[in-house]
Amino acid sequence: MSRENSWRDLETILAKAYQGKILSGQEIKFLLRLSDEDQIGALFQTARVLRSNRFGENIFLYGFIYLSTYCRNDCTFCFFRKSNQACQRYRKKESEIVEAACQLATSGVHVIDLTMGEDSEYFHNGATGFDRLVKLVQSVKSATGLPIMLSPGVVPDDVLTALKAVGVTWYACYHETYNYTLFNQLRPKQSYNTRFQKKVLAHRIGLLIEEGLLSGVGESIEDVADSIFAMRALNADQVRVMSFVPQKGTPMEDWRSADRMRELLTIAVMRLIFQDRLIPASLDVDGLAGLKPRLDAGANVITSLVPSNQGLVGVAQSSLDIEDSRRSSASVLPVLERCGLNLGNLSEYNAWIDSRRKTINKNSFEAQVSC
Repeated sequence: MSRENSWRDLETILAKAYQGKILSGQEIKFLLRLSDEDQIGALFQTARVLRSNRFGENIFLYGFIYLSTYCRNDCTFCFFRKSNQACQRYRKKESEIVEAACQLATSGVHVIDLTMGEDSEYFHNGATGFDRLVKLVQSVKSATGLPIMLSPGVVPDDVLTALKAVGVTWYACYHETYNYTLFNQLRPKQSYNTRFQKKVLAHRIGLLIEEGLLSGVGESIEDVADSIFAMRALNADQVRVMSFVPQKGTPMEDWRSADRMRELLTIAVMRLIFQDRLIPASLDVDGLAGLKPRLDAGANVITSLVPSNQGLVGVAQSSLDIEDSRRSSASVLPVLERCGLNLGNLSEYNAWIDSRRKTINKNSFEAQVSC
């Protein structure tokens, strides 16, 4: 295809996005394959305009606490997989978690993101184990008053309902890919369908859901496009993509590190598709140095802010920028200024949550009526 024709196709696709029309699979794949610097710039500019149209220049912050690095699963990509002897394990006490959450709340984050592996202390102790998790979440909610995002893995249905009852707003349970074969390679002995249905249930009981993809784990452009359509079918409220970082002691230790441009293009395409949703720029891959490109691609949430001096870790990069306080609320403010963006306030974030919930409830009612 000539450069002239390529520009014409790009302009047609971007105009379609401006009009709020859903892009086709072919159009999404065209955008994901862009390599011309000027054309990529035009895509990113469109993503920023669409973000501004929906959210103004407001950016929201998510504080991150990894509760436990113990896990019963053996995901091939994850540093905290159960068989990894290189991983230093911890299981934080409730008092430590509440203290860290309060530190994050004081720093100005809008959400407390509580994440853990599928720790046997919870999963193999029946109701008693999950009662502890529910009590922990309730304590964090009471101490901070902030919305809670919880990423606990695939918990029983009644536990999900109990977590909703004590104030959890968000349920995160990532597929990482919607290519069934690749999913089974990344998450051996885990159920693709069970994981999906758990997110469907979360929406049904009134939780917001975050869905996420890993970039650079062997997926094709077609896989990324298919996954984006799957996330749209799921009606995910927050969608994210993160570049895979090879982890010591895993089967993918020697994997080639992902090209960050794939992640940036995916963020921009997500913004064109999910214009009214939240899309994170994670500090967990490249730290503070990688924040501006992700915001420039259309993200409107900064995730993985981790308090220093708490002995906490990240996911993709377990220690990057944490103890030198470069993953703090204060550290991101100069980056926001350089991007011409503002730190949103909590009332604005809560207003978005309320509006989003009404949209979900309305869609659910309309679906029931149509049946």
